[in-house]
Amino acid sequence: MQTNDRGFVLPAIAMIGACVLVFLCGWHIPLMEIDAVQYANISREMLHSGHFLQVYDRGKDYLDKPPMLFWLSALSMKLFGVSDGAYRLPSFLFALLTIYSTYRLALLFYRKEIALLSAVLLASCQALFLINHDVRTDTMLMGWVSLTLWQMAAWYRNRSWRHLCCAAVAIAGGMMTKGPIALMVPAFCFGSHFLLQRSWKQFFRWEYIPMALLIAVLLIPMCIGLYEQYDLHPGKLINGRPVQSGLRFFFWTQSFGRVTGESQWHENDSFFFLFQNMLWSFLPWILFFIIGLVQDIRHWVRNRGKLSLQEEGISTGGFLITYCALGLSHYQLPHYIFVVFPLAAIIGAKAFYRIFFFGAPVKGKRTLFLMHVVLFGLLWVALLLLLFLPFSSISRVLGGAAVVAAGGWVWLLVRRTRRTRTKRETPYPRLLLLTVYTMVAINFFLALGVYPALLDYQLSSVLSREMKERHISPERLYPYKMDEEWALDFYTDHLYRHTNDPSGLAPGSYVLTNRQGVDSLGTHPGLELVYKGGYFHVSTLDLLFLNPATREKELTPVYILERK
Repeated sequence: MQTNDRGFVLPAIAMIGACVLVFLCGWHIPLMEIDAVQYANISREMLHSGHFLQVYDRGKDYLDKPPMLFWLSALSMKLFGVSDGAYRLPSFLFALLTIYSTYRLALLFYRKEIALLSAVLLASCQALFLINHDVRTDTMLMGWVSLTLWQMAAWYRNRSWRHLCCAAVAIAGGMMTKGPIALMVPAFCFGSHFLLQRSWKQFFRWEYIPMALLIAVLLIPMCIGLYEQYDLHPGKLINGRPVQSGLRFFFWTQSFGRVTGESQWHENDSFFFLFQNMLWSFLPWILFFIIGLVQDIRHWVRNRGKLSLQEEGISTGGFLITYCALGLSHYQLPHYIFVVFPLAAIIGAKAFYRIFFFGAPVKGKRTLFLMHVVLFGLLWVALLLLLFLPFSSISRVLGGAAVVAAGGWVWLLVRRTRRTRTKRETPYPRLLLLTVYTMVAINFFLALGVYPALLDYQLSSVLSREMKERHISPERLYPYKMDEEWALDFYTDHLYRHTNDPSGLAPGSYVLTNRQGVDSLGTHPGLELVYKGGYFHVSTLDLLFLNPATREKELTPVYILERK
């Protein structure tokens, strides 16, 4: 099947635009604990303290992440006020940059339809919907890395210094966002590309020297901050371990130390952990990605590991090497693989285009179509169950709208199926439309219904309601034996001062504590229990919490005591 550019561009832009609108719908969701709200609170603290080279979390040294996310979020809060929208804005812009850079990178090597498909696949995968409201460093990292790949590929094409300088800025920005991974991913991508093309001279170009110098210059502010905060004061305890050098920790231990074993973090160290999480995070395109990956590897084998100068090994080679590097780490989290989702989108887009535009067997097309219909059907059923069963606070009007949307999906499926049978058209437009429609609609209803109901059980939401009802000002509330109130700090724009002796507080003060704190205080005569409630760590969602009958047992108790 052949297409024309005009007939393909507008639908692709419309689909990407629909995804972007749903990204924005997620902005009204409260920030999710722990990482997103912790980073937002660090940004708020940086803005108020004016310490932009050193990073602190509630006044304590913080070394886990570089400062770029905090710098840009603090700047956004300076311009628009302290809010979750201001925190999310920089990462949202980087999400748009990621989509556009993926399109431009693919356009350098493939026809426009594949480039547009790459952007559509990336914009509509579940990971992009998630990280635009649960904002961590990965959204920004994806933007820097995808921009680096596009600009480096463009530089190799035309040798324009502006592309090389832009790539250097992007690498430095990425390193100040999440460390050396921002340099390693481009190195893996282009290293495999040149190896497959046997372009040995590309490994030794003199232009890399000024590029490296520019990167080094751009890293100076961050390095100064690390040196002043840690290297000048060796032995500071971070996560219970002494740090002798912040520079060494950042450039080696935090990244490569997870492979060598020097890092103290050890969790989810299975080589297949990240792929298992791709099964949900790269929905609904995971099957096309797997097919495309297998096709590319088979093509390499047939050509004895060699590509022509017109072919690219950036996407598949870069993905495979990066995956292996991340998979060897002793500490992995599901979102670590998101950095190479732009490459996965290109791989999946190539497979999609080959299958539905170049004479793939009809039986194979129908099998893929039916598999996705079953998958989408299950997703719609899961959405409706979440809207109607676990939370009574979700509007039945919203649930009814979701039923209508599900009916619209069935109508599109049936109507287009009949047209296909009569006109013998390719199922491609039908599959793409149904896929994007499903992801946009499901995430729309999750953002408006399920997430807000779920986050009503987050500690900050529980306490904010109670503090408002009892007219408790943040200045009069003192946490005791608690260390989980990042969101409360952020949403009240206040750094709470912990107390080790509630009996010494002034009358009219309030103590926020947990069961351990209540047990340690016993029946203290000067403290009166005024509130007992419960909260849940929503990032550890399970069926017992979703079941209203067993939810109460899953809640962690929290108490407010008044000092008489």
